[in-house]
Amino acid sequence: MDGDAQSRLFIALWPDPQVRHVLRAWRDVWDWPRGATPVRNERLHMTLHFLGSVSQSRISELREALAVPFAPFELEFGEQKLWRHGVAVMEPSTAPAQLVQLHADLGDALTRLDMQVEERAFKPHVTLARRAANALAPEGGPALTWAVDGYALMESSPSGYTVIEHYP
Repeated sequence: MDGDAQSRLFIALWPDPQVRHVLRAWRDVWDWPRGATPVRNERLHMTLHFLGSVSQSRISELREALAVPFAPFELEFGEQKLWRHGVAVMEPSTAPAQLVQLHADLGDALTRLDMQVEERAFKPHVTLARRAANALAPEGGPALTWAVDGYALMESSPSGYTVIEHYP
């Protein structure tokens, strides 16, 4: 690291305003316990790969390397779950082959750059809240079909998320 500037990066499916509106509606029908921290509207997304702190000098090579072949697809949502450690999520009903392939292709691109890739199996989801142990998921909610036509390299900072590059 040697004192060079770092950015906290991740690759994500970034929803358009309509999808974000429905994700917010799903989040808002949960019964959250005291102390739960629902994800703010502007931060709702699906992480494909978390990169962590990356030297800003590597961002240009990342931007180029992450331009992988991409086939648009749709995600059908409806599975609401409370994971261990109080993480409330929405999971797609199934993981389309195009999503699985995109995740793998991006992982290969990161590996070629000698960047660490998460070893755990990819579990597609949108986080709705943290510290939500004992939250009650609603029986149903608005239907959500997310037409995915791209992905993004994102930077996370205390003030929010910034799109560094949108693909394709």
